[in-house]
Amino acid sequence: MKVIFMGTPEFAIPSLEAIHKEGHDILCVITQPDRPKGRGMHFMPSPVKQFTFRNHIKTIEPLKIKESQFIDIISGLGPEIIVVVAYGKILPIEILEIPPMGCINLHASLLPKYRGAAPINWAIINGEKETGVTTQKMALKLDAGDILLQEKVEILESDTAGTLHDRLKAAGALTLTKTMELIKINSIKPLPQDESKATFAPRFKKEDGLIDWNKKAFSIFNLIRGTNPWPSAYTFLSGKLFKIWKASVVNNNSDNKPGTIIKDRGKFLVQTGNNLLSLEEVQLEGHKRMAVKDFLIGSHIPAGFDPTGKLH
Repeated sequence: MKVIFMGTPEFAIPSLEAIHKEGHDILCVITQPDRPKGRGMHFMPSPVKQFTFRNHIKTIEPLKIKESQFIDIISGLGPEIIVVVAYGKILPIEILEIPPMGCINLHASLLPKYRGAAPINWAIINGEKETGVTTQKMALKLDAGDILLQEKVEILESDTAGTLHDRLKAAGALTLTKTMELIKINSIKPLPQDESKATFAPRFKKEDGLIDWNKKAFSIFNLIRGTNPWPSAYTFLSGKLFKIWKASVVNNNSDNKPGTIIKDRGKFLVQTGNNLLSLEEVQLEGHKRMAVKDFLIGSHIPAGFDPTGKLH
């Protein structure tokens, strides 16, 4: 099929690569413009743009997708189908109506659950045991289009947002190419979403990673997993930002209030609202990530964490 692909982050690359390998005619790829990144704030191309550059695929980076000039360009290319994977913007009706086979989107959840920008993070944080990927026929309302195909993926207790992201992007590529094949032979029946079961996964902010030690240990454990690698779960130790990258739940309690630090035979335990949390990998502001056993060597550990600290 004649395809226009729209995507921006790393998650979109396996899908684009799969479409490319399947032999579809990729008319062009639409991606977000270069953005400043890193400490030097140098302008960097999106991961998708880097892929298209290596594979000599025409790429367009519009600042505004609702402008008539851009819409005319898309229409003039004559796509049979438009495929969207984590592009980052909602498409206007003028674009949705261009391809005769429709605009389809790959989303990293089992819709209608976890509509929105951060479905992977919130699924882990909320303690879900499974998630998955969904292809949907795009609508004007965010992630509310008719479902085409779904594939379930188990969430492991060892998963972080990073590891689950990588498994979902692979599952998504397979589901997407299968969806396109079924659309091509007119052998797929769209299924309307049940609005009563819709839940939402809003975009993450750094502040969402702040740990509330009054919560149960398992809830904090899920927050740590769901914010790794970004924005990370954090607290404050002697006035300094203290990130926690890995931890485990200890089914035991102390007589101390939540947030109290307990050192026990080389272990770094914290009392939560229920049960202890054993810290395993941490990072104090100005230092690199390290295992707790290394952090404890020569470190002065106060009585507890400062829950009133603010991001710098």
